[in-house]
Amino acid sequence: MNTSTVQIIIFIIHFLFFVYACTAIASYIILAIISSKETIEYMKKNSFVNYKEILSSTISPSITIIAPAYNESLNIIENVRSLLSSHYVNYDVVIVNDGSKDDSLEKMIVAYDLVKVDFLINQQIPTKPIRAGVFKSTNPAFEKLTVVDKVNGGKADALNMGLNISKSDYVACIDVDCLLLENSLQKMIKPFLEVTDKTVIATGGVIRIANSCIIKDGKLLDVNFPKKLIEKAQILEYIRAFLLGRMAWSRLNGLLVISGAFGLFNKKVAIEVGGYDTNTVGEDMELIVRMRRYMEETKQKYKVAYIPDPLCWTEAPDNYKIFISQRNRWTRGTIETLRMHRKVAFNPKYKSLGLLSYPYWLFYERLAPVIEAIGIIYFIILAALNEVRWDYALAFIILAYLFAVLFSIVAIFSEELTYHQYKKKGTGFKLIMISMLEPFVLHPFILYAAIRGNMDYYFNKKKKWGEMTRKGMTKTETN
Repeated sequence: MNTSTVQIIIFIIHFLFFVYACTAIASYIILAIISSKETIEYMKKNSFVNYKEILSSTISPSITIIAPAYNESLNIIENVRSLLSSHYVNYDVVIVNDGSKDDSLEKMIVAYDLVKVDFLINQQIPTKPIRAGVFKSTNPAFEKLTVVDKVNGGKADALNMGLNISKSDYVACIDVDCLLLENSLQKMIKPFLEVTDKTVIATGGVIRIANSCIIKDGKLLDVNFPKKLIEKAQILEYIRAFLLGRMAWSRLNGLLVISGAFGLFNKKVAIEVGGYDTNTVGEDMELIVRMRRYMEETKQKYKVAYIPDPLCWTEAPDNYKIFISQRNRWTRGTIETLRMHRKVAFNPKYKSLGLLSYPYWLFYERLAPVIEAIGIIYFIILAALNEVRWDYALAFIILAYLFAVLFSIVAIFSEELTYHQYKKKGTGFKLIMISMLEPFVLHPFILYAAIRGNMDYYFNKKKKWGEMTRKGMTKTETN
């Protein structure tokens, strides 16, 4: 291979990297603009909404909160109390104890005066069998609570049991250790009520990080900024993802994922598509894609809505080991979902799902870490061969860094101008400082976890959920 051929190949490689980087940046900017516009319109539209009408109406749609629990003994009592604290009028709570090996069930029995009852389960979706039984409370204060104890089958299987047990029109699937704000259900149900020309199949809301917040008796009393750098960086990441991404995809009717921490679903459609897939670690994303495919294939008009209000607070990993395990699982879930539904890719039959959402997730979510890793290896090889134009390379690195920081600052200002959850003096400045550090303290670990996720998906098929040890969100003020 002569010198001119090598130079042409290098030029083509450089050109492809450049085009990819430019299109990625352009997509982020476009999504941010659409998200900002949509958020402003949402806030104007909903500033005069009287949620008390939804709260007090006896004809409000019925909602079942389904919360899988596995070895949650440390915080199960407070977590259940939080779920029972909703101000919505027509709801119930189903806790699915998924074969816990600790004393979670025993604690709930004592705390909530539970007794075993005869309960006819409509087994519309196959699940692992019941273990100890179904329990209801003898205390009228907890009449909305149902606890089912079953053989361990994983989160998706537990959620399917909840779908079978629920008698409501809609189901809110939530992680048992998440904290719901008291008005979450009436805000999440609103799109189902106001959209009349389409079937709303699901709604999602903003997830915020509760680390270091003051929580007592299942209620969020005070929002604090955590002390650990990894927790602070995740707060910024969540703000950026939810405020400058998902609102845009909702507007484009291209949302592919609703956080597994909290989502509200049309139960009828969820059951018609077979419920959650128990063979994937990304069951939340996979269900949304399957529901969307079903609606497209049956030629029904539909919408996946998104609520920008901070409705749910969850505990984020506070160390890199657990963080990497979590992001590894997210990567494998994305790969599984895209592979399972590859028929959708670039298929005009599926409209925005096939022509917009799937390609974006494939190129800028699924392949992004792989392309970045290849780029780093390629750069190292060029540097070793003394083939790097350092002036160009440094300019590119600086521009990429500045864009990342600027994008994060835009997200911070969006948060400050809209929901402003972090009200304590100096927090905004701290977030801006974190935006300058995040590319160094968080992104390398995200990249590493994504590459590990790819390797585990293709070469370690036995790997499932991985470690996700939580310390609990129940915190009280200290002197």
